[in-house]
Amino acid sequence: MPRATFYFPQGFLWGTATAAHQVEGGNTNNDWHAWEQGEGNIHAGDKSGRACDWWAGRWREDFDRARETHQNAHRLSLEWSRIQPEPERWDEHALDRYRDMLIGLRQRDMAAMVTLHHFSNPLWLMEMGGWENEAVVGLFAEYVRRCVDALKNHCQLWVTINEPNVYMSGAYLGGGFPPNKKDLKLALRVLANMVRGHAAAYQVIHALQAEAQVGFAHNYRGFVPASWSPLDKLSAKLHHKVFNDAFAQTLQTGQFDGVFLKEAIPQAKGTQDYIGLNYYSRDLMRFSLLRPGDVFTHRFYAKDAELSETGFIANDPQGMVECVKWGWQFGLPIYITENGTEDSQDDYRRRYTLEHLHQLWRIMQHNAPVKGYFHWSLVDNFEWERGWSQRFGLWGLNVETQARLRRPSVDMYAEICKGNCISSAIVEKYAPEIYERIYP
Repeated sequence: MPRATFYFPQGFLWGTATAAHQVEGGNTNNDWHAWEQGEGNIHAGDKSGRACDWWAGRWREDFDRARETHQNAHRLSLEWSRIQPEPERWDEHALDRYRDMLIGLRQRDMAAMVTLHHFSNPLWLMEMGGWENEAVVGLFAEYVRRCVDALKNHCQLWVTINEPNVYMSGAYLGGGFPPNKKDLKLALRVLANMVRGHAAAYQVIHALQAEAQVGFAHNYRGFVPASWSPLDKLSAKLHHKVFNDAFAQTLQTGQFDGVFLKEAIPQAKGTQDYIGLNYYSRDLMRFSLLRPGDVFTHRFYAKDAELSETGFIANDPQGMVECVKWGWQFGLPIYITENGTEDSQDDYRRRYTLEHLHQLWRIMQHNAPVKGYFHWSLVDNFEWERGWSQRFGLWGLNVETQARLRRPSVDMYAEICKGNCISSAIVEKYAPEIYERIYP
């Protein structure tokens, strides 16, 4: 039986990722809380409630869990509606709490990566039209200025916006995010405004903190033609251009090209120091006249795909290679800012994680400049429109009692982080069924 250890570079960041609304609890002043109150908006009528109770202080014990299992970094987000609860009011106590979190990471010898916008928006902003209104650019820049000025001594890695492409599609192409409009032109207008918001944030951060590293977190989705049909190929190409390329390429060229909306945004050119990549799976694409609301495309997984328990994610580790290759074109450092899968039984997760890390290691042997990996997520959290139906955490969560459950993946990931590697011994111990896939 072949034996080998695949080492990652010295100084590689190993962590987990979280988002404020999903873990803090008690967020009542943003669009997601309002959305949760509407009938049918969230799976099974779930509500975020206390979430993981971080706002009450349970981040401390979860950070302890992360550090005790050899993680050296953590990605978290700030909640805009807490920091600026009203247009003319700033809550310094909220910033104090976030400062405490970042100090807590430093005390545990963990690097902080801070996301400034992760899907949720203050209610007052949405009343103004949210990201549909170009005035959001200046408002976002001022919010960023307040946050970075308060927290810059405790963080150097900043994510301006998490998954602007997912926000666009979820909120404006019928994906179940508030305000859940279905308007392609409006969706592209929102995406263009997010480009402007990112560019403004980049300039603000560097004016306050010259040494900062600033990027955004992009959800890379592979779109594979379901056949040799020219229409299937066209469908895959169009989705790739809008979903994957439009935002990121604008930061290279200063020209926004969303196929159905094109305009110059010159201030965006050169406004990233690294690119964050979130990768989960790939889709097969088939042209369909029966799906005008989906841009005439049927998206699906292959019949023989290994699916997560709700069918949300297909285990497609080769897509990690494709994802990194795509990000490599920008000539910047790369962080895998999210990767993971739902799995309440913690069987599928171990296979999924090991196979994706193996593919990540493979592409890094060709000098892909990947600097870190953040697993989604540290603990089960509120999964947006899917509520509590999906369990992505290394640690399980009893929503009622707030008890944490140590899943086997905790120990597997701890061995990976401690050794800075994946090894045949780890694979044999935690997922022997895939041993020959990794060590043929």
